[in-house]
Amino acid sequence: MTAQSNDRPAQPRPEPILRVSGLNVDFYVEGEWFPAAIDVGYEVHAGEVVAIVGESGSGKTQSAMALVGLLPPNARVSGSVKLDGRELVGMRASELQTIRGAQVAMVFQEPMTALNPVYTIGFQIVETIRAHSRMASKRARARALELLRLVDMPDPATRIDYYPHQLSGGQRQRAMIAQALVLDPKLLIADEPTTALDVTVQAEILGLMRDLRRRIDSGIILITHDMGVVADMADRICVMKDGRIVEAGASRQIFYQPRHPYTKLLLAAVPKLDLEPADAAPRLPSPPADAARPASAAIRQPPAPPPAPAEPGLGAGGAASGKGLSAEAGEPVMASEGLTLEYPRRGRTGAFRAVEDFDLRIGPGEVVGLVGESGSGKSTVGRAVVGLLPVHAGSLKVAGYQLNGIRPADLRRAREGVSIVFQDPGSSLNPRLPIGQSVGEPLALHRLARGKELDARVAELLEQVRLPASLRNRYPHELSGGQRQRVGIARALALKPKLLIADEPTSALDVSVQATVLELFSELQQEHHFACLFISHDLAVVELLASRIAVMSKGRLVETGTAAEILRHPREAYTRELIAAVPVPDPDLQARRRLAFERRARP
Repeated sequence: MTAQSNDRPAQPRPEPILRVSGLNVDFYVEGEWFPAAIDVGYEVHAGEVVAIVGESGSGKTQSAMALVGLLPPNARVSGSVKLDGRELVGMRASELQTIRGAQVAMVFQEPMTALNPVYTIGFQIVETIRAHSRMASKRARARALELLRLVDMPDPATRIDYYPHQLSGGQRQRAMIAQALVLDPKLLIADEPTTALDVTVQAEILGLMRDLRRRIDSGIILITHDMGVVADMADRICVMKDGRIVEAGASRQIFYQPRHPYTKLLLAAVPKLDLEPADAAPRLPSPPADAARPASAAIRQPPAPPPAPAEPGLGAGGAASGKGLSAEAGEPVMASEGLTLEYPRRGRTGAFRAVEDFDLRIGPGEVVGLVGESGSGKSTVGRAVVGLLPVHAGSLKVAGYQLNGIRPADLRRAREGVSIVFQDPGSSLNPRLPIGQSVGEPLALHRLARGKELDARVAELLEQVRLPASLRNRYPHELSGGQRQRVGIARALALKPKLLIADEPTSALDVSVQATVLELFSELQQEHHFACLFISHDLAVVELLASRIAVMSKGRLVETGTAAEILRHPREAYTRELIAAVPVPDPDLQARRRLAFERRARP
C-alpha cells in the first residue's frame, strides 16, 4: 500500500453563494448606449469578504447594483448572476423583490439619504420585517430592538424611537446595518459603508461587520476606495478600471505582489501612516522576501534644513521639520488664547458651546494639522478664523486683526489675509457661475482687479492649479471632483492669503485624485509661503503635510506636538485611541495593529 493511498482526499470547496460571470451593464443616454461594466466576473463564498476597489466611474457600484436589479430604467444588464444557483439576471421584478432584504441586503454609503427622514428608525426596521413576514407588530418591534442590540446601538430601547437626524453618523450607519440584517441575508453588499465616518466610528463599524460575518456566516461584497479598510476586511480583492476587472486575487497578493500597472498606481497613491516603530504588537508571518511592499505615498518631501528656533508661544514642536515650510520668524498669522465659541440660541434650542479654552498659534509659512472626531469642534475653529462665527470669549488674532468684537469694516480687511478651502467643492461653488467668474469673484469683491487685469489674474490662478484656461467658461457640474477642488484652491489663493484654512479638502476624493490634489497643495504652499490650518480626520494625509498636529476632543485641545511626537509618542489616551483606530493599507501591519488594539481594549 502506497503512502498516497493513506491520504484523505482533499475536501472540495463549497459552492459559492454568489457567482457572477460575463456581467455587462450599459446606460442609454441621448440615443446611445454607454458601457458602465464590461464582462465582470467573480465569486463570493459564505463568510468571505470580497472587496471591489477602483476610482469613481470604474463601474464598481453600478455592477453591484445590477446584482439585485437596483439600476434606473435606462440601464440594461446582460450576463449571469447566480445566487445559490438561481439566476437573477432577467428575473421578474416581483421575484427580485422577495430576494432583496431576505437573501441579499444593501448597506449604502450615506445613511442619512437612504433612511426615510419622516419615520423613526424602529418603524423602518419593523416595516422591513413585516414586508417579508407575517410577524405581528409587537413581535416585529421586539426583533427590531434585538437587531439594534446586535449592532451595538447605544441605549437601543430609547434610540429605537429616534428619527435619523437625531442620531450621529455612526449610529445611523448601525441602524442601516440592523435593517439590512433583518432576515439574516446570505449576501451583504456594503457600498462605501465607512467613507463619511471618523476613524474611531469607522473602526467600530468594521469591527461590527467582522463580528456579524462570524455570527451569521454571510458573504460580504465591500465596495470602497479606502485601501486601509480593504486591508482590514478583505479576503479577496477585485480591482476595477474603466468598467473591467483588471486584476483579482487574495488580499495579500494584491497588496504585496500587484501585477497590473493600474493596481500599482492605485496602491502608490494611498497615504500611509509611518507608525511601525511604535507598534509593539507581536509580528505575524511576513510575506515572501521578494514580495513588493505597497509603494510610498506620492508626497514625501525631502528632509528640510534645520529650522530656526521657534517663536516663543508657537506651541509644542515649533517649526516644521521635513514637511511644508519651517515656521518663519515674526508675528504668528493666527493666535488664539482661551478661545471659546458658541452657536447662538435658536427658538427653543439653547446656545451650544462648541469650543472652549482653545490655545493655538500658527507661524508664517507653517502647516498645522487639526484632527479629531466629528463634533470635536475643529471645523468650528476654522469657521471662526475666517470670521464666519463670532468669538464668544477669549482672544483670536488673525493676520494682525483681533477678531473679538471686530468692526465689519475691519473684518472685511482681515478677510483679505485669510481664505478657506471647503470639503465639498461641488456645494461650495456657485452652480450658476462659470469657473472663471468664481475664481475671480474675491478679487472683484475686494476691488483688487477688473477688466483685462482680472482676466489675466484668473488665467494665472487656473494655470497655478494645473487647469487649462479653456475651463474658465465651464460650470461646476461639468467638472470632475478633482477639478472642482482645484478651482476651490485657485479661488482661495486669489487674494494671496497669509493663512489658508483647509477643511477636509480631500476626504470626498478617490485616492489617486486625492494624491494629485495633495501634491499640488504641497507645491503651492511652498511656492506662496502661506500658513495653513489643515483640518482633517485622516491622519495619514495630515502626516504628509503638517509640521505640527493639534488634537481636539469634545471642544477642547487635548494635545499638540510635532507630527512625529503625536503619531509615534502620543501622551494622551484619546490621541492613542485615535491613532490605533486608523486602518493602514497593509494587511499584515493592520492585523498586528488590530490585535494590539483588541488586547488593550480587553478588561
